[in-house]
Amino acid sequence: MKEMSLRAILPDHELVRMYEQMVLCREFEESCAEQYTKGHITGFLHLYSGQEAVAVGSTHALRKDDYILSAYREHAQAIVRGAEPRRVMAELFGKATGICKGKGGSMHLFDPDLAFMGGYAIVGGQFPIAVGLAFASKFRKEGRVAACFFGDGAVNQGTFHESLNWARLWELPVLFVCENNAYGIGTSVERASALADIHKRTCGYDIPSVRVDGMDVMAIHDAVKWGAEWVRQQNRPYLIEALTYRFRGHSMADPGKYRSAAEVELWKARDPLPAFAIRLIEEGIVTQAELGAIKQEAIAIVQEAVTFAEESPWPEDGAVWEDIYV
Repeated sequence: MKEMSLRAILPDHELVRMYEQMVLCREFEESCAEQYTKGHITGFLHLYSGQEAVAVGSTHALRKDDYILSAYREHAQAIVRGAEPRRVMAELFGKATGICKGKGGSMHLFDPDLAFMGGYAIVGGQFPIAVGLAFASKFRKEGRVAACFFGDGAVNQGTFHESLNWARLWELPVLFVCENNAYGIGTSVERASALADIHKRTCGYDIPSVRVDGMDVMAIHDAVKWGAEWVRQQNRPYLIEALTYRFRGHSMADPGKYRSAAEVELWKARDPLPAFAIRLIEEGIVTQAELGAIKQEAIAIVQEAVTFAEESPWPEDGAVWEDIYV
């Protein structure tokens, strides 16, 4: 079956912007890996390389006032949502100029001005918060959707089931988006779940769901666009399972020995960046030279972000007593 023309879905400038953001996210993450090895970023660092289509396609399909919540692999989602790369990098460095003043680090990016309501280090920690935000949206009649992103490793948590039940019972506008990258740390979905088809789990809560190709930015865009509007109109939850893959280990501390080289290469052949670039060229939306310029611009933005982070000050000692709630 012939694919629909990209121009029939979105105007050229938006399609190019989606590609620009995927490239920027990839360059940012690969730079983070370099800065981690240099000791500039410490603690846990979970990279998003390979999954860019999910963040970009989803965010472009949501309204700017829709809430977005994620797990600890959230740098790209924050940047695509509108966070400045320099402030995200400074946060990873632990600097005072970071998006959370250097107090959140890699796993806890947060910016309520962007309706980006956080990355959560506790597996499944974002589920009840997303449901609470959706409840507030419904109570205030705001028409906002709470888009809750999570990995396949979170679906065996109690909060997943409790939140699905609550969202359906109270008919709340939550869009659950599972980024199924096939592994929860080093354990495959097949070894961890009696039902590996994660989207089918919603049948126990009378919530509709769908599985989509998470390596195809337009497939993600279309699924989230439809799903978000259905949630908005029906005031009921919906779940999307996006089949994707992380090219690196679970974190920078993970050598990924549980995956074969052949498996990784098979997925890299489906890399969402070159796949989308080919479609853009074939439809005459961009030229090869323009693609090269986009990459160079992304590299420059990331280099500037690293310089900004390096030159930024550390939080002052007294800052430890700020932003504390008791």
